[in-house]
Amino acid sequence: MNKKAAIIIGIAGASGSGKSLLANTIVKELGSDQVIVIPEDSYYKDHSNIPFEERAKINYDHPESFDHALLQQHLLQLQLGKSIEIPIYNHSMHLREKMTRTIGQHAIIVLEGILLFAEPKLRELMDIRIFMDTALDICLIRRLKRDIKERGRSIDSVLTQYEETVRPMYLQFIEPSKRYADIIVPRGGGNRIAIDMIKAKMRELLIIKPIR
Repeated sequence: MNKKAAIIIGIAGASGSGKSLLANTIVKELGSDQVIVIPEDSYYKDHSNIPFEERAKINYDHPESFDHALLQQHLLQLQLGKSIEIPIYNHSMHLREKMTRTIGQHAIIVLEGILLFAEPKLRELMDIRIFMDTALDICLIRRLKRDIKERGRSIDSVLTQYEETVRPMYLQFIEPSKRYADIIVPRGGGNRIAIDMIKAKMRELLIIKPIR
C-alpha cells in the first residue's frame, strides 16, 4: 500500500478557543515548507446570490453553513499529492471572493475549524484529531476582540450572534464532538506541553528527524 502524500491534522473547538494559535505555532516550529494550514472558514457556502441583509442572518455556526463536501474532495486530492484551489471567504460581506488560493505538496495539512469533528467523512480522513477545550468566557472575549478589530463588527452584533447561534451551536454540535478527539488541549493554543506532544506524534507519522 502506497504511503499517503500528506498527513492530515484536525484542530476543532469553540470560536476563540486557540485553534489558529496552535495551528500557526505548528507551522512556525515545523516549517512552512512542511506544513500548510487550511481554515474551515474558507469553506463557508457561497451565498452571493442573496442580498447582504439575508446573508447576515444565516446561522454560520451550524454544520449546514459549510461546504464540507468540497473540503472533503480537496483533502482527498491533497492526499494524492495534487494541488487544490482553496476558496477565500470575506467575513465582512459574508461571501466568497472570486480569487482562490493554490496549495499543494506539503507533508502536513493542518485543518482548523469549529465543526470539523461533527462531520464523519472529514473525521475519517484525519490522522490526528485535536480538540481545544477552552473556557467559554475566554472564547467570547477573544471573539469580541477579533470580530471588532478584524471584521469591522459592532459589540452589539457580536454579542447578539453569540447568544442566538454561537453558544447554542457549541452546546449542540461542537462540545459533543469532543469525544472524537485523540488529544484534548486545555488552556488554549499556548499550552507548551500539548504542543510538544503533538510535534512528537507528527514526527512519528512522518518518520522524520527530530525538529528543534
